[in-house]
Amino acid sequence: MKEKITAFAPATVANVACGFDIMGFAITGSGDKVSVEFSDDNDLSQIVQVGKYAGLIPSQRDKNTAGVAIDHYLKVIGKENVKLKIYLEKNMPLGSGMGSSASSAVAAVVAVNHLFGEPLNKRDLIPFAMEGERIACGAAHADNAAPSLLGGFILIRDYSPLDIIQVPVSDDLQCVVLHPDIELKTSDSRKVLNRQLTIKDAITQSANAAGFMIGLLQNDLGLISRSMQDVIAEPQRGKLIPGFELLKKTAIEAGALGCSISGSGPAIFAICANKETVLKVEQKMKATMTSIGVNSTTYISPVNAPGAHII
Repeated sequence: MKEKITAFAPATVANVACGFDIMGFAITGSGDKVSVEFSDDNDLSQIVQVGKYAGLIPSQRDKNTAGVAIDHYLKVIGKENVKLKIYLEKNMPLGSGMGSSASSAVAAVVAVNHLFGEPLNKRDLIPFAMEGERIACGAAHADNAAPSLLGGFILIRDYSPLDIIQVPVSDDLQCVVLHPDIELKTSDSRKVLNRQLTIKDAITQSANAAGFMIGLLQNDLGLISRSMQDVIAEPQRGKLIPGFELLKKTAIEAGALGCSISGSGPAIFAICANKETVLKVEQKMKATMTSIGVNSTTYISPVNAPGAHII
């Protein structure tokens, strides 16, 4: 009864240029940890938080993505009266565009599910992590939560009912994510989006999404590159990120297949054909941000990276 279970959930890249709200993949190098244990404490309404960014998020259980995800899980499995203590190691920056809120929620449900003997499989845990996302940004989306939980490249075909597809991709494909030292709230990034699309833009985005999927499945690098064009979010959100257009140009000139905004930003990602190229692209992207006076952190990861797991 005193056993403490700890889970890690990785950061993610969502949207992936042409896949607004329907595509995402896990990355290595960053993520959150959540621990859970049975407790006899009378007041368990607060989450014990540590880590670089712990002081920037609410510790109240009903306002924290980890706490909300766990409480939804407990209700569904009929254990809502069980007393649990929650510990969150918050290592990911807020408003990063790298799935910070999803990482906490995913680590939480993986940990609590293991504590109870794993009555649910990983896919069954996605809706609980999505509820954590809802408390963070007002929308229960899965393009961060699903890849963080399952790993690899994910396509969300539909939400009603939830239809999630794991897309096989080449192990050679690499990604560099650059996180500028600025915060951009998801709610602010959503406000700048156009509420209506022209038929022309809808057709363009659909064609690029289809081409990108086929490119991944056939490992057609040229098709992947041609398809990584976003006409829905990037034209508006790019204006909120200092040096975005220059950074994108730099990444592609250095050999990236494509470059776009990770999630709602300000993180920017570039997909590359191999490890040699991704190192060159990382160096050029970081130097470009330094040249315009913005500090940044970079992460290099295979596109086919592992998902959440028990430590």
